[in-house]
Amino acid sequence: MKRAVSGLGMLLVVGLAVGCGSVARGADAARRPNIVVICVDDLGYGELGCYGGQDVPTPRLDALARAGTRFTQGYVTAPLCAPSRAGLLTGRYQTRFGYEFNPVGVRNVDPAIGLPAGEKTLAERLRDAGYSTGLIGKWHLGGTAAFHPQRRGFDEFFGFLHEGHYYVPTPWTGVTTWLRRAALPDGGKGRWTSADGKLVYSTHLGYREPDYDTDNPLLRSSQPVDERQHLTDALTREAESFIARHQERPFLLYLAYNAVHSPMQAADRYLERCKHIEDVHRRIFAAMLAQLDDSVGAVLDTLRTCGLDERTLVIFLSDNGGPTRELTSSNRPLRGEKGDLWEGGIRVPFLMRWKGRLPAERTDDRPVSALDVFATALAAAGVPLAKDQAPLDGVNLLPFLQGPGMREQPHDRLYWRLGGKAALRQGDWKIVRAGPKADAGWQLYNLAGDSAEARDLAAQEAERLQQLEKSWNELNARMAAPAWR
Repeated sequence: MKRAVSGLGMLLVVGLAVGCGSVARGADAARRPNIVVICVDDLGYGELGCYGGQDVPTPRLDALARAGTRFTQGYVTAPLCAPSRAGLLTGRYQTRFGYEFNPVGVRNVDPAIGLPAGEKTLAERLRDAGYSTGLIGKWHLGGTAAFHPQRRGFDEFFGFLHEGHYYVPTPWTGVTTWLRRAALPDGGKGRWTSADGKLVYSTHLGYREPDYDTDNPLLRSSQPVDERQHLTDALTREAESFIARHQERPFLLYLAYNAVHSPMQAADRYLERCKHIEDVHRRIFAAMLAQLDDSVGAVLDTLRTCGLDERTLVIFLSDNGGPTRELTSSNRPLRGEKGDLWEGGIRVPFLMRWKGRLPAERTDDRPVSALDVFATALAAAGVPLAKDQAPLDGVNLLPFLQGPGMREQPHDRLYWRLGGKAALRQGDWKIVRAGPKADAGWQLYNLAGDSAEARDLAAQEAERLQQLEKSWNELNARMAAPAWR
């Protein structure tokens, strides 16, 4: 399916295609590869067709999975946006440097909150090695000047700094909007729909939609922009432009879509495509996902048009599991949702493609982590770790995806901590402390036969539980206290 574009958008696409073709034919095919990391927001494990989703067609992402490796046990380091992204971009557990929690609202403009300057990002390492670097989309690693993306390794930035953003400016034309509210216009509870059907309020969660856009403009570099295109399309447009403009030299593109994160706003043309879904709440989510799928496809099309398919490592993942009650998102067959250390909060869709270098049509059932993106990207680029690089927690996945390494395990254990919540996976065994307080009891699961974490084996396997708890404590002793709460 092709992404609908306006007349101006069509001129841009045609211009990109012409520019790409003329430059790519004269390029050196042996040059260092480009790295494209596509991080989407709040996408549940069970939504994509390639992960069992059925009611929302995702043909472009399913095609990306077929063209590379689909990880069935891909993890992030936190069930929330900001700490997960801190782990992704540094290759280190964010608890090592105190970035444990999720800044929201006014916390985003607290000058003490942000990714610590001593932690080097993937963008910094690749830029220092000669790469062009760009961030398009959501940052959420510090909303004040000291933490701006262009001070953290990115040559270019188009996007926003806080946890979320509306997809279109008020009065929200061309979309149907679903918002959380503490009370309906008549003071009651339930669901309210405007006469034209374009606005829906719901009190099912008991609180109101956050003020996402307050002190949080869309920026190009540090300058506010008046963006009128739907934000998912605008980020795609900027990604296509970045690829075309930088095709003569190796680049890192970190494309951080805010879809399918709230606020829920579905473009009319995609809502029409999903009219078979009866419930409007689910229909809006489905339309947002369909638009995201088309947008990722458009970015991949630009790589192909520019002749960069075989010179680009593409990595796709979500920052955490889907918030089911908020978005209707599915994490099937996993237990839990965003905010949980059950599998549904931390196991995510995770795809990797490097045409001609890594196998296609491959499903990999070994546990891997978003931490691995850093080391894998540096290895693909031929960039050694710097002498001042703090030890990484992630590993280079390339040797594990080809040759003898395909039979080995990238990780012997994976660790999580979010306040009083905690978890550790070692082999097929996982312990979880699900409560918000540190004195909550541990539970034990064997994920090999129980990915839904339905059977707590703590009582039957007391010795194993004790061993895993000891392993968690050993790792936890190396972590820092939270820098803020």
